[in-house]
Amino acid sequence: MLQNIAVLTSGNDSPGMNAAIRAVVRTAASKGVKVWGIHNGYKGLLNDEFEELTSRSVGDMIQKGGTMLGTARSNTFMTPEGQQKAFEILKSHGIEGLVVIGGCGSLKGGAILEELGMPVVGIPATIENDVWGTDYTIGSDTAANTVIDAINKLRDTASAHRRIILIEVMGKTSGWLALTSAIAGGAEHIIIPEAAYNVDYMAEEIKASYDIGKRYSIIVVAEGGASAVEIGKQISEKTGIDTRVSVLGHIQRGGSPTVKDRINATLLAERATLALVEGRSNILFGYDRSTVVELSLQEAVYCKKTLDTELIRLSRVLA
Repeated sequence: MLQNIAVLTSGNDSPGMNAAIRAVVRTAASKGVKVWGIHNGYKGLLNDEFEELTSRSVGDMIQKGGTMLGTARSNTFMTPEGQQKAFEILKSHGIEGLVVIGGCGSLKGGAILEELGMPVVGIPATIENDVWGTDYTIGSDTAANTVIDAINKLRDTASAHRRIILIEVMGKTSGWLALTSAIAGGAEHIIIPEAAYNVDYMAEEIKASYDIGKRYSIIVVAEGGASAVEIGKQISEKTGIDTRVSVLGHIQRGGSPTVKDRINATLLAERATLALVEGRSNILFGYDRSTVVELSLQEAVYCKKTLDTELIRLSRVLA
């Protein structure tokens, strides 16, 4: 059994990361294992920013968004020299295994350290829910609910003024957040990177619905699919209907995590910590239809997740 492990959060923050950190520390403590928190992701690792964490250290954290360890990007870590230095720093602290909490890029960093000889277990955490092999990533539920709340509020003002409102949400390469929130929020149209769209068709359909009495239209746009501002200008010109754009931005990353994100983060972190202290590694823990599953970390970071085509089909039917 390992005696000293470390945990870091990297890349973009997501609600529920603190719940995962808490579970890593308290699970390890229950086994008599020391946990070292690495502040500010791989950048902090290269800067030797280590702190021993205890059960008390992670108290009053489960309800907080963001990450108590902080996160930062590091160009140096992206180089072979930086990766080797990171490995050597971990070894110099007597670290026998590392838990990496983050999205695709962060997990890839963990996979590289695994290749260098540091046992690594990954926990997927990103609001875009784009990690291969898992149905769920920490923070995605909270972010989707944040978008739904915005859709509900924007619908009220859109209806009052008979406007078209476009809502731009995060998702540079994945449309999961836009697709899920649009279906749940009753949006008329969705623009995502994974599917083609036709502005002329959307404009014609919206104009026809207004002609028979509809008071508003909501269009959800993933930032990687198009610019909501540019699409909004085109829709306005083609329909002659007052059109507004709301770019939600980083509000989607913050906020207290939902019950789902707290519970799922805790379960994933417990399983990941137990595996690591038992001497197992090169694993990503995720979800398959509400069941925690073990995946190959290497496969997870080098394979690309695709959207559920059934949800794309359903979004078009409901529109």
